[in-house]
Amino acid sequence: MEKKHYEEMLLNLNACIANNVFQNKKIYLFGHCNATEELADLLLNRGYSVEAILDNNAEKHGKRYGNIIIEAPMRILTETQKSVVCIAARAYEAMAKQLKSLGYTGQIYKMIEYNSFAEYSLSDDTIVRKRRRLKLGMIKLAALKEKHKADFYFLCPFAALGDICFMMSYLPYFAKQKGISNCFIGVIGEACAQTVGLFGEYETESFSQQDMDEMIQAVVYTKDKDSFIPHQDRPYVIDLHKALYIKKIPLEQIYCCGVFGLPKETKPYRPTHWKPYRDLDKIQKGRSVILSPYAKSVTTLSSRVWQQIVKDYTERGFQCYTNVVRDEKPLEGTLPVSPELAEIQPLAEYAGTFIGIRSGLCDVLRYADCTKIALYPDYNYCDTKWKAIDMYALKGWENLVVKEDFVWKRP
Repeated sequence: MEKKHYEEMLLNLNACIANNVFQNKKIYLFGHCNATEELADLLLNRGYSVEAILDNNAEKHGKRYGNIIIEAPMRILTETQKSVVCIAARAYEAMAKQLKSLGYTGQIYKMIEYNSFAEYSLSDDTIVRKRRRLKLGMIKLAALKEKHKADFYFLCPFAALGDICFMMSYLPYFAKQKGISNCFIGVIGEACAQTVGLFGEYETESFSQQDMDEMIQAVVYTKDKDSFIPHQDRPYVIDLHKALYIKKIPLEQIYCCGVFGLPKETKPYRPTHWKPYRDLDKIQKGRSVILSPYAKSVTTLSSRVWQQIVKDYTERGFQCYTNVVRDEKPLEGTLPVSPELAEIQPLAEYAGTFIGIRSGLCDVLRYADCTKIALYPDYNYCDTKWKAIDMYALKGWENLVVKEDFVWKRP
């Protein structure tokens, strides 16, 4: 998960502990995702126990994260003792509303503010705060336009490499249709800015999530005709995600046809601005494996799975490397590598094999000329009936779903 969100979750958790929120209460978490797993780890490390993870996906019921069982939200209504529910997932408003509609009267705590300007309240306090935020957003949007003299402004609302890849794959067609010759692209985080740079020379700047939220709020409420939010999951903007409750539509097609209004046969632009990995002389050409087990927004895979993979390739004489960022640790039996984003494809091609949990990094590498294997945790996309592999499957890759009984077999 994003460092900012992790720090915010940690801050809110410490506040709950300081205020004795968990004292003599059973703790439930709602929404099985990467953030929930990290929250569970934090609680366990502080000596608390988690009664269950509540989730609407029936296929997860009965499964476990460590020793914590995953159950239906109705489970909490059987609780006879005092309880508290913590939500670190993105859909806080919908989850809190669901719990209350079920009849739950206990305390519900939002651990992370993902969408700081989307509140379902008409209270005087909320309206005053949102008006203030709108004014801040207008000021920041005006400052952005003063700094970057462009014909058009694209504001990308989330720090997601895959979404940036899809967006950049089709943005040039949209710009041509609209007669846009000089555009600015605003993103969140340096990695997303680097992803934009893989597709060419664009005027780009990275913003904080708060600044981006405020500017997007200004764009929406002022109906700014010189700006566009190229994303499929902004309900008050385009509402595309609702189509997924009826029909399976791969995410790339949603961007191509839904976000940009292009024909589905439109050929995507490819990232081309790569540079050589600086330490290629330390890599065994064609006999190395780059492993990518970490992702910010995807539930983790069992260490058992990665151990099987490392064991298989090591026994065959391959050298295994783990792609790590900041304080991430390499998998046991592997060496760490930390390529820049523009170096990752040349590194993977030189090594010969890339195996990663299905994340945005796989989208960055989708055209790499090497053996490519994507591992999909067995979960549904948002709250739809479609599996992650239905939405994110990659052409030219070996796409493998990792269930609880998964055993690594050489593709």
